[in-house]
Amino acid sequence: MDWNRVEGNWKQMKGKIKEQWGKLTDDDLDVIAGKRDQLEGKIQERYGYEKARTKKDVDDWYGRQPW
Repeated sequence: MDWNRVEGNWKQMKGKIKEQWGKLTDDDLDVIAGKRDQLEGKIQERYGYEKARTKKDVDDWYGRQPW
């Protein structure tokens, strides 16, 4: 997986991420700034998910993107 696409298009991706994980705030997304590990950590914090579930959810979300 090439996460660089997300990082490079972060401003455009923020809306898609908020659609998927609505509990993330704009401030959260500004701090995350496209970094996958920070995104996963914030999802775990907001939703109470386990690390493995969060990783799978992010992988699934990434795979559904129309690159």
